[in-house]
Amino acid sequence: MFLALRELKHAKFRFFMIGMILLLISWLVFILSGLGNGLSTLSAAVFKNMDADYVVFEEGSRHSMLRSVISEDLVKDLKDQKNVLDAAPMGYRTAVVLKENISSDDEKIDVSLIGIHPGTFLEPETLEGNGLAKGKEREVIVDASLKDSGIQLGDTLEIEGTTQTIKVVGFVENQSFNHMPAVFMTLDMWREIHFAAPGSDMGIDKPVNAIMLQGKNISPEEIDQSLKGIETATKQEAINGVPGYTAENGTIMMMLAFLLSISAVVVSVFFYVITLQKSNQFGIMKAIGASNSFLGRSVVSQVFLLAATSIGLGILLTYGTAAIFPNLCT
Repeated sequence: MFLALRELKHAKFRFFMIGMILLLISWLVFILSGLGNGLSTLSAAVFKNMDADYVVFEEGSRHSMLRSVISEDLVKDLKDQKNVLDAAPMGYRTAVVLKENISSDDEKIDVSLIGIHPGTFLEPETLEGNGLAKGKEREVIVDASLKDSGIQLGDTLEIEGTTQTIKVVGFVENQSFNHMPAVFMTLDMWREIHFAAPGSDMGIDKPVNAIMLQGKNISPEEIDQSLKGIETATKQEAINGVPGYTAENGTIMMMLAFLLSISAVVVSVFFYVITLQKSNQFGIMKAIGASNSFLGRSVVSQVFLLAATSIGLGILLTYGTAAIFPNLCT
């Protein structure tokens, strides 16, 4: 350590430049990791944050809410299955909403409509305002990001392409689906919107897209054998079934893997060249009694000090960036 500190002080500029490269590389890695995590969260935050362990879809739907339509009547049978503690139905569709009596295209907002029963474990905690209530079908709770679009408590929203209007009574946090803010409403209201066209429910009584299950050690195979026409997936499998989630995550992880690999090569080359330049010095030190282990510890200590300092500063810069640009880095 003594030799490493002495050399760092002696060649300040050289090691400052190497440290800056390490700092910038670590900063870039952390920012890309944050962006990747933020994108994946926007894609499936509703699934990630819900207090469920398994999801029941229509058989052959490939764990996708878009392809699945099953009956809510299955909830009772699912609750009777082994290790199932609770079950709750859920519906999903995309929509465009805008404030009542406003027709400007600039005011239109793409959202994900999520149909649930009030009071079930699928209803997120309300940060502001009230939650969903039975008998108040037109009242909804929405993701707090809609505040940035000028949505406030008490606002009435029109759903484009329908004659339906909804009233915002509460805000929730970090609830998005397919990169769009979530709007939670009662299942009855969701059905009115989603199955408005005659015959669109395919003759299914009380149609929903999926049923969420709570319970540990549930056997999807046993449930699928017990009840016909369904397929049971883990929560992670359901998240992977969100359109574009797997491809998006794979691309981001590939970018990070390449960046880390290239960074490791660049840093290794820097220290390899520096070590070669000091071969004459190491020869003299060995001649006066320095052991190989002493020289090795000196090089490793030097790398560790420089890397730890640079990465630490990179973490601080990342937090600073997140504080300045929260919507980009979280």
